[in-house]
Amino acid sequence: MRATADNGGIAEGRLARLARPLRESLSRRLLVLTVLFVMLAEVLIFVPSIANFRLTWLEQRLAAAQIASLALEARPDNMVSPALREELLKNAQVYAVALHRDEARRLVLSEDMPPTVDTSFDLRDAMAMFLVMDAFETLLAGDGRVVLVTGNPRFAAGESIEIVFDETPLRHAMLRYGKNIFLLSLVISIITAGLVFTALHFVLVRPMRRITENMVAFRNDPEDARRVIAPSGRADEIGIAERELSLMQKEIRATLSQKAHLASLGTAVSKISHDLRNILASAQLMSDRIGAIDDPMVQHLAPRLFAAIDRAIDLCANTLKFGRAEEAPPRRTRIALAAFADEVAEAAWAPQAHIRWVNDVPPALEIEADPDHLFRILLNLTRNAAQVLAENATGGDIRISARREADRVHVDIVDTGPGLPEKARAHLFEPFSGGVRAGGSGLGLAIVEELVRAHGGHIELVESAASGTHFRICIPDTSGALSACDATGIASA
Repeated sequence: MRATADNGGIAEGRLARLARPLRESLSRRLLVLTVLFVMLAEVLIFVPSIANFRLTWLEQRLAAAQIASLALEARPDNMVSPALREELLKNAQVYAVALHRDEARRLVLSEDMPPTVDTSFDLRDAMAMFLVMDAFETLLAGDGRVVLVTGNPRFAAGESIEIVFDETPLRHAMLRYGKNIFLLSLVISIITAGLVFTALHFVLVRPMRRITENMVAFRNDPEDARRVIAPSGRADEIGIAERELSLMQKEIRATLSQKAHLASLGTAVSKISHDLRNILASAQLMSDRIGAIDDPMVQHLAPRLFAAIDRAIDLCANTLKFGRAEEAPPRRTRIALAAFADEVAEAAWAPQAHIRWVNDVPPALEIEADPDHLFRILLNLTRNAAQVLAENATGGDIRISARREADRVHVDIVDTGPGLPEKARAHLFEPFSGGVRAGGSGLGLAIVEELVRAHGGHIELVESAASGTHFRICIPDTSGALSACDATGIASA
């Protein structure tokens, strides 16, 4: 039992080693498959051809036997000498010849003691399927079989003609014919496979190998511009794959380059924020001294100054944390949105006569949100609108409105500016891609979108045309945080 198992394992190992080159190379697999398919086609050709070869051989023997029988027709008594009879039978390669004529069967030629017939075949009106079966029966039979074959005589010399002969010469002839067909098929297969392999290698395999090698090289060093594939200009599927791969690689390189720049920028911003936080801490100490001045105007402005400095310090601290973690989760409280919006507007831009702030938020409306996050959301949106209107000589309005629907609040911020450029609309919430002004970084809207999503909400650009820009924010309450707001402000599960 162990010896059998060891032999089986050795055989499997050898088969695996033989099959490994085929699994690892598409070219070798294609060559072997081409040879096999051509050989299969040759086998389909061999089956009818070997049957036709046997039929032709038998018809030639029937014709030779019929010619031998004509020697008796020339004699008045239909008799020949024994020596001539033996010569005629030997030339026809038969033991006996019988002819059916005028509804009578007559033995024309025969040896004195013909051998016993082993089997018989009738070629008259034989179907192709039976001819094929008879041919393979002849190939599989051994030597020395004596057969009786019946056929139609040539030139309508009778109803039928029968011959008895040794099948061994026919079998040997068929074997030689089959061997020649096999060798010819093998040569044709190799030549055809070589031509097909060469054609497919240059048309398909080599371009695919170029693509795969490029993909492996690009994976190893995607930042190397030399490893981006250069499309060959083909119009077929290979050309499409090359062009799409090239575009994908370029986009990946651009994304990696952008992320590298962002990482460098983040490092620089962290350093600046660290020093700025220290400066603001000193400013906070000075603001405490200013708060001690007994002046009504100073007392009125001091709390807002303190709040602004505190927010700036917190923002610097959060910036330092950004490289190590995501935005801190919101700490929600209930906020009176109308008064909060006015506070944001005062911090968003310096008062200007040609920019009008319109607060349409109901005084009693409250929103559940993180105060710092909400302040940054509204500050970025209103500051963007104010900067656009400041560049417009005619000025305009910035209007904020809000409404509550069940467990969520919808906030609309509308300005009467010239609208967003096409590039900004295409990459609205992408850092460094969706800037609303020339020279803008696009970080403001990206920060807004991240903070709104942290609340389980949604921000959308409702409209941007020559008449103005309209942003809408949906923020659900804490109880409804598991249901997000969709693009139309309606909750979706």
